[in-house]
Amino acid sequence: MSSAAHHRFSFAEYAELVADKGMKLEFLDGQVWAMSGGTPDHARVTTNVSTLLSGALRGRPYAVYSPDLRVRSKKTGLGTYADVTVICGGVELDPDDPKRHTATNPRVLVEVLSPSTEENDRGTKLEHYMTIPSVAEVVLVSHDARAIEIVRREADGTWSMTKTSNEGVAHLTSLDVALSLDEVYRDPLRTAEAER
Repeated sequence: MSSAAHHRFSFAEYAELVADKGMKLEFLDGQVWAMSGGTPDHARVTTNVSTLLSGALRGRPYAVYSPDLRVRSKKTGLGTYADVTVICGGVELDPDDPKRHTATNPRVLVEVLSPSTEENDRGTKLEHYMTIPSVAEVVLVSHDARAIEIVRREADGTWSMTKTSNEGVAHLTSLDVALSLDEVYRDPLRTAEAER
C-alpha cells in the first residue's frame, strides 16, 4: 500500500471511487491506497500461473480470475486485488459494494511477490487473507528465485506453510492441482536491448 488518502471512506464510497477513477485502489479502515504497477516479469509469472490454473481446473466447478477481481475480508474490511483468485462454485458478492464488483468467497489467492510488495504480501495482507472463511490456500510466488510457498488452512483450522523451489512442483491440495515451477517461470524476460 502506498500513499493514503485523507478522507475516511465507507466501503460503498470506496467502491464508487474505484469505478469512477478506473484504477485499482485498496481499502482498509476507511482509508484508500493506490496500488503500484507491476514489472514485466511480474506480469509474465502472473499470466503463467493463471493459465496453468485455468487449464488444470477446466471442466471442474472452479473459476480463475485475473487481478481485476476485487476481494474482501468481511472480518477485517480489507478490499484488495490478488494477482490470481480462484473461486469454487458461484461468486458471493459483497452486499456493501453497490457496483457488485467485490467477491467475498475466494478459495485460493495467489500473490506474485515483488520487491515493493513482498513485506506486505507476506505479513499484513496474508493475515487479512487468512480471516476469509472460504480461503483454503494462499500461494506466494517469489520474484527473485524459483520458489513457491503455499500457506494452507489445515482441517483443524491451523495454518501451515510448504515451500517448493528450483525444479519442483507445488501442490495445491484444496484444488488437487500441481504447479510445475518450470511452467510457472517459463519464458523468462527478454528485453529488446538483449535481442540486439
